[in-house]
Amino acid sequence: MAPSVDRMVPLLVALLFLCLGAEAVDRSNFKTCEQSSFCKRQRELKPGQSPYRALLDTLELSDSRITLQLINDNNKVRLLLELYRLHGNMTRVKINELKPLKPRYEVPDVLITDPPTEPMTLVAQDENGLVLSLGVDEQRVIVSARPFRLDIVEGPTVLLSLNSRGLLTFEHLRLRKDTISHKITSTVGSMWDSIKSVFSSKHDADAEDGGGSENAEQAEDEDEQAVKEEEDKPGMWEETFKTHSDSKPNGPSSISLDFSFPGVDHVYGIPEHADTLKLRNTDGGDPYRLYNLDVFQYELHNLMALYGAVPVIISHNTERTMGIFWLNAAETWVDISSSTAGKTVFGKMMDFVQGSSEVPQTDVRWISESGIIDVFVLLGPTPNDVFAQYASLTGTQAFPSLSTLGYHQCRWNYNDKEDVKTVDEGFDKHDIPCDFIWLDIEHTDGKRYFTWDPHKFAQPKEMLQGLMDKRRKMVAIVDPHIKVDSGYNIHNEIRSKSFYVKTKDGADYEGWCWPGNSGYPDFTNPEMRAWWASKFAYDQYEGSMENLFIWNDMNEPSVFNGPEVTMHKDALHGSWEHRDVHNIYGLYVQKATSEGLIQRSGGVERPFVLTRAFFAGSQRYGAVWTGDNAAEWGHLKISIPMCLSLGLVGISFCGADVGGFFKHPSTELLVRWYQAGAYQPFFRAHAHLDTPRREPWLFGPDNTALIREAIRQRYALLPFWYQLFYNAYRTGQPVMRALWVEYPKEPATFVIEDEYLLGKDLLVHPVTDEGAKGVTAYLPGKGEIWYDVHTFQKHKGAQNLYIPVTMSSIPVFQRGGSIISRKNRVRRSSTCMENDPYTLYVALSSQGTAEGEIYIDDFHTFNFEKEKQFIHRHLHFSDNTLSSSNLAPDSNFSTAAWIEKVIIMGATQPTSISLIAADGTKSAVEFEFDSAASVLTLRKPGVNAGADWTVLLQ
Repeated sequence: MAPSVDRMVPLLVALLFLCLGAEAVDRSNFKTCEQSSFCKRQRELKPGQSPYRALLDTLELSDSRITLQLINDNNKVRLLLELYRLHGNMTRVKINELKPLKPRYEVPDVLITDPPTEPMTLVAQDENGLVLSLGVDEQRVIVSARPFRLDIVEGPTVLLSLNSRGLLTFEHLRLRKDTISHKITSTVGSMWDSIKSVFSSKHDADAEDGGGSENAEQAEDEDEQAVKEEEDKPGMWEETFKTHSDSKPNGPSSISLDFSFPGVDHVYGIPEHADTLKLRNTDGGDPYRLYNLDVFQYELHNLMALYGAVPVIISHNTERTMGIFWLNAAETWVDISSSTAGKTVFGKMMDFVQGSSEVPQTDVRWISESGIIDVFVLLGPTPNDVFAQYASLTGTQAFPSLSTLGYHQCRWNYNDKEDVKTVDEGFDKHDIPCDFIWLDIEHTDGKRYFTWDPHKFAQPKEMLQGLMDKRRKMVAIVDPHIKVDSGYNIHNEIRSKSFYVKTKDGADYEGWCWPGNSGYPDFTNPEMRAWWASKFAYDQYEGSMENLFIWNDMNEPSVFNGPEVTMHKDALHGSWEHRDVHNIYGLYVQKATSEGLIQRSGGVERPFVLTRAFFAGSQRYGAVWTGDNAAEWGHLKISIPMCLSLGLVGISFCGADVGGFFKHPSTELLVRWYQAGAYQPFFRAHAHLDTPRREPWLFGPDNTALIREAIRQRYALLPFWYQLFYNAYRTGQPVMRALWVEYPKEPATFVIEDEYLLGKDLLVHPVTDEGAKGVTAYLPGKGEIWYDVHTFQKHKGAQNLYIPVTMSSIPVFQRGGSIISRKNRVRRSSTCMENDPYTLYVALSSQGTAEGEIYIDDFHTFNFEKEKQFIHRHLHFSDNTLSSSNLAPDSNFSTAAWIEKVIIMGATQPTSISLIAADGTKSAVEFEFDSAASVLTLRKPGVNAGADWTVLLQ
């Protein structure tokens, strides 16, 4: 009987999942701001006079921070403001209750270190406020007392204002009116009120000064009415959505703070949303929502929450780039509105603050359900400064192994071992490179993760060895919902160790997901994470080998029968509610998995883990993708701004399911998606269980050839991709970049989202319109030169260029002044190409110069970091001389790869070319010159890619 029940469970789960949506997202499954009681309460507060006042006589200044108490004049609840000047031109602002009833959640494990501080000095103080020096370029912090407001200025310019619209709100923790403990407190309070009334005249006099213990005592009396009024609002102590109830044992605890950017029209960030790169004005509609959710068949151009949440906004104008990092893991809503600077000023500004001339202004308001206000202001001033500042807080993109930058073939699901072998052989038969084949949930034994189906995948090591013989690898899915089954050792261990998330009543939390009834490990528990990591050891994960890597899906977490298809907010992670930690849960899953893959190799091998849910800092643990998209042209288009937005907030290893996960693409859409995906960081084709098979060779020889060419272009460029990811790992700069990042003073670039840069040297404009006969690409940079990488035709910058296209066209341009390396001997996988020779593409600027880099290591271990085993070369062309010099003289690595060709675009014809090797020997170099294209080709210089050398053009 048991086997038939086991077979029925996946069918029931599938039916439940299908009920969540048919052709598009069922919006009724997900809350609007109006249905989220804390968002509704906060939004009902309109800009105006803030009730918060700074108590200047509580100021304490130390070497590392200042502290100052704030008081809410409506209820006399006090808050503690902490202000830090951080190394690297950043400011941190923390606001918490001065004396909360119980601790409020502060997000751990996101910051890579306690940020180093620098001293601030008090410049001026009077009864209206105080001025602090930030010690950089006349930067000051002005704290206005009544109402509380904080302005960061540089000379006469206001850079940023906090609470300028008076929207700071901090719902303090309190006892519920009808509890026994509250009644006792109220009785004691009434007795104290009687005693106090004897001294009422003195008390009233003291109340005027805004300080002193008597004020705090008076607060209780005035707080009674305030709390009563708040309790009249629905959803403060219990909230229902559809059939789900949230018990809210801690009552209302939401926070809000507004920020104003004078002179700013463009803000970006706060992924993940299937929307435009530039963030929209939310006046009159819902705010952007940050709440990790499994949204079935998500809509485009919608501000609904999706799978991940990174609470970072970046502002930009021609003069400055800045950022705000709102460190809070609870459900968060972000309002964005445009106004005119000066129209919403409530504090007295210092005389030197800029005058009354009207300039544009963008106002941003953050609203979170719980936790504290912990915000980092990244003061730039350049885009790369902001990236470096954010990276100093949350870390950089993990440096992936070379093979993970190749092509990944996936579907839900490859049927069995023979199916995998056939797909693997299909790539060789059709001469298409591939590095990874993926297995979705059906490879397991009844959705029990860390297992294999005993019939379809009876000998996983034999399958993995077959791939290894081809120098290919595999990814298997391991989701964080665990089948509740007493015969399943993973479940039994988690239960015995009490590692599951608990219900509000202390039982193991259970919900429905792919296996049926499932438990959810508490990944916020470091002991649980360490145990999870240990399960990836080769002697624990039976059938695994060193070429098996991992995919964490459904880690929002997805709970099919939960509120909004996720976990109940009053579930418990130790002493913290799920509402406090929700958005960081997915990060913890990926972190534990990544650490497991590192540990299984003894700390030698770099891991690869793909995650669907993410948070600030997820970049340290692997790759993300844009989730369950659809085979529609709009989804192809939206993949560009979605990945650009992720890159702006540190997550460079991003891609979208090529071809679309749901539905079946036309051959034209599929080809165009391969062409676009080949030029995005994470390159994986994936498809739903119900779609027809769509391996690259199934659409006729002409389309196979087009797809093959797109994938081969990807593989030829792998040296460039690898160098970009090394740069991202070192600096925090995005791999895939919005044009304005490199052309920050060029307003024409500020809203472009149908093209992008790879690094600073390649511009890509994929064809994303059905039936397109041409595209118009903007080539940025006055005085720049851009070369078509396919024809070497030269174009001037700062122009819109119309490009006729056919089905084989992938418009890509190389910036004049750059040198890019390729490997043009494309083989079956990237590992087969490791020692193949390089071709250098030198694109000359209008001044006849160019520069670039080559980075080489063993492509898969941490030895580049631990043992300094790498090669990093600087390539430079000027005065008709091309040279390679060492950027890392203390490194130690050798390579068999050599330089087999150099192609110089924009060149003039030389009479002779000679090569000077590291030992000073000189030899002639063969060359040919195409006068029509102004392209000079040097053949077989024959020098080692890691050596010093110089080429002279005479």
